Formats: sequence, structure tokens, C-alpha cells
Amino acid sequence: MEARRLAILYSHLCPFRSAPVPSLSSIVSPSACAPQSKETFPHNCVFCQIIRGDSPAFKLYEDDMCLCILDTRPLSPGHSLIIPKSHFPSLGTTPPSVVAAMCSKVPFISNAIIKVTGADSFNLLVNNGVAAGQVIFHTHIHIIPRKAGDCLWTSESLHRRTLKVDQDTSGLANRVRELLLNISEENKDQVSTLS
Repeated sequence: MEARRLAILYSHLCPFRSAPVPSLSSIVSPSACAPQSKETFPHNCVFCQIIRGDSPAFKLYEDDMCLCILDTRPLSPGHSLIIPKSHFPSLGTTPPSVVAAMCSKVPFISNAIIKVTGADSFNLLVNNGVAAGQVIFHTHIHIIPRKAGDCLWTSESLHRRTLKVDQDTSGLANRVRELLLNISEENKDQVSTLS
């Protein structure tokens, strides 16, 4: 697993070993809106290096909150990443406003990718944490174009089990609802103290 992470990280750092590298300014440029501090852009984060303009990438879209680039290790042609311009190591540490800004671009960007690649659908994917396969700890969303019968995921051939309606499932649902309610109440308390 560690060798895989290192290989993917290396591919992001040196994505164009066999192809000529276009000028950095034509591919990606740092946002004028984003502060240029090490807290915002950690030195060793490959996505922060791309955002700063220190590493090359094929930029598809950019605004003041996020950047969309082609993945250097694509699962299919057009596989792209939407990246916030500020560094957040996981989805849980990313502010809801940033997640909303990233997600709001999905229909716009995915429609263009589908038209250009001839795909008929796409997967939207977030690998959040080591066990989920996250290898670059800067929040990002994958847009993975798909075509019928492409057999991209081996899990697509797995038989999915029906959800058991039992005490364990009911208990799980109750615990999640209770936690969400407590979190909502804590947020309300924080907002009322600020007012």
C-alpha cells in the first residue's frame, strides 16, 4: 500500500516525464484571491504546488475558490480532480462553504468532460482517509467519466446484499441520527453566542 501511495504521489510530482512540458503560465497560475502563505499552501503538498504554479498540471477550470485539473493517473480519459485553493487535509476539515463551492462546479465541469470524451455517465468520488484510498491529503473530488461496459470497478460485478431490517440496523440509524441532532444543537448554540 505504501509503495502505491509513493508511486501516485511521484506521478503527481513528475506527471510529464515522457511528454514535453507546456509553460506553467499557460497551464495553471496561482489565484490572485488566495493568500500565498505556508499555512494556506503547505510546501510539500503537490496540489498546493500546482495552485502556486510551482508544478505543472493540465488546468480545465479555475475560479477564486477551486481549480479543476486532469488527474495524472487517470482511471479513464477525462478523469479530473476538483481541488480547493486553500489546503484542507480531509473532507471533515474542509469548511461547508468550500465543499459547496467545489460541488457547485460538478454539473458544469462534468457536462463538458462527458461531451468531449463521449462518455455517457460519470462517477463522483471522494477518497477520505487512508482506508478509503486517499493518497494526497488535500481535499479533492474525482470526476471519472464512464462508458457502458467499461468494467472500471471490480465491485460492479459483486452481488449487493439487501439491507437487513433488524435491531443492529435500527440501532445504527438511531445512533447516527442522535449524533447529527447533537451536532446540529451544538452549532445552534455556537451561532446564538456569536449573535
